[in-house]
Amino acid sequence: MSKLSEIDTWLAENLPGLLTKHQVPGAAVAVFANGEVIDHAAGLLNTGTGVESTVDSVFQIGSITKVWTTTLAMQLVDEGVLELDKPVREYLPEFVLSDDDAASRITVRQLTCHTSGFEGDIFTDTGQGDDCVAKLVATLSDVPQLFGPGEMFSYNNAGYCVLGRIIEVLRGKSYDDCLRDHLFAPLGLTHAATGPYDAIRYRAAIGHVQPTPDADPVPAPVWALTRSNVPAGSHLAMRPRDLLTFVRMHLNEGRADDGTQVLKPETARAMWERQVELPYLGLMGGAWGLGWMIFDWDGGPVIGHDGGTIGQSAFLRVVPGSNVAVALLTNGGKPLHLYLDIFRKVLGDLAGVAVPPLPEPNAAEAPADPSRYVGEYSSQVADIVVSQDEDGGLWLERTPKGAFADLGKPEKNRLLGYQGDTLVAESGQLGLHMPHAFVGDDGNGRALFVHTGRADRRVSR
Repeated sequence: MSKLSEIDTWLAENLPGLLTKHQVPGAAVAVFANGEVIDHAAGLLNTGTGVESTVDSVFQIGSITKVWTTTLAMQLVDEGVLELDKPVREYLPEFVLSDDDAASRITVRQLTCHTSGFEGDIFTDTGQGDDCVAKLVATLSDVPQLFGPGEMFSYNNAGYCVLGRIIEVLRGKSYDDCLRDHLFAPLGLTHAATGPYDAIRYRAAIGHVQPTPDADPVPAPVWALTRSNVPAGSHLAMRPRDLLTFVRMHLNEGRADDGTQVLKPETARAMWERQVELPYLGLMGGAWGLGWMIFDWDGGPVIGHDGGTIGQSAFLRVVPGSNVAVALLTNGGKPLHLYLDIFRKVLGDLAGVAVPPLPEPNAAEAPADPSRYVGEYSSQVADIVVSQDEDGGLWLERTPKGAFADLGKPEKNRLLGYQGDTLVAESGQLGLHMPHAFVGDDGNGRALFVHTGRADRRVSR
């Protein structure tokens, strides 16, 4: 029996029980190795209707969409109509931010690897029309700059909306039509949907949320985030097998299964190259390529991406050196723990890759100088206050604001040692100790940013 056959049997025997263990209503998983794909599904797509998950069910892939958006952009690079190191304004003269000098210098490459430096969680609803992305880009004129273009990494959804708008302008069609015409069609995808009106044609998962940490997951009140963020990952849905068809193209030097050249071989490889190093965040990769996350794991390197929408979570990992990939799509519960159980087994057995554990507090790494972290940090999404109690303990209070004020309430959490200037929350949603990296220097020995993948800048002096 081959290793892939053994994984096939293991998934068949264990997937339903793992879903129950981690309170995940439904999931589907696909694995590619030795030129073959296996897939499995279990649980329910919607606990309110009782519809069961199948291998052909479509789940939202969330921010994994960003690799698709980058691929669309790199096709334009191959065609000679887009250059990564040209300013965005070469293609979008109307691109405006609150910092005009920064806006004039931001390049296309910086959009792909989250180094443009402006605040990126902009989820303004600009309607359901094909002009929704253009309308969103037009609202960015008051968005502040966190740091100079190219200086560091900060995850930026809005940056990908700008990249999506560039693609629309150069193609002369909507982002959804670009996906269908330039990726779905040449890849021969059969179970992929650009939005709810497509997804309804299939067995479609709905996300599930937990009203309280101990409550059972219940169907989310809405299916998707706003359409204005489609290039960043608000709508795209598919079955895991079709996601791996896209991955195989990247592994096969840009060729689809039928031989169609979707990307030039050198372009597909270039997307895996390191563009920017990340602070130590425990969960995210060690670096970012063009669209791809890069994980420096034992047995790697590994590339991939994760995605999260309203109650749906997606995980994709690819080991180019072993020609192995695995995709897991879920609709609620504790998906990170399910991901860890499945990917440790699959990548360990098929590619010799050791998937690291989730972050845990480490008393030996308690910060020597808590004053470096104390202060106020802010973004358009939330205000953060880091304080020190009488016993020297550090606490972080996060207050959502703006469009996010109604989606969460203020949370106060103790910060514990993890690794160097990266601390973890003592408790958190879904049983995760969220890492917080304190980076930079404000000139007085204090951290300039608290970084959770997104950088929030110090505002207290």
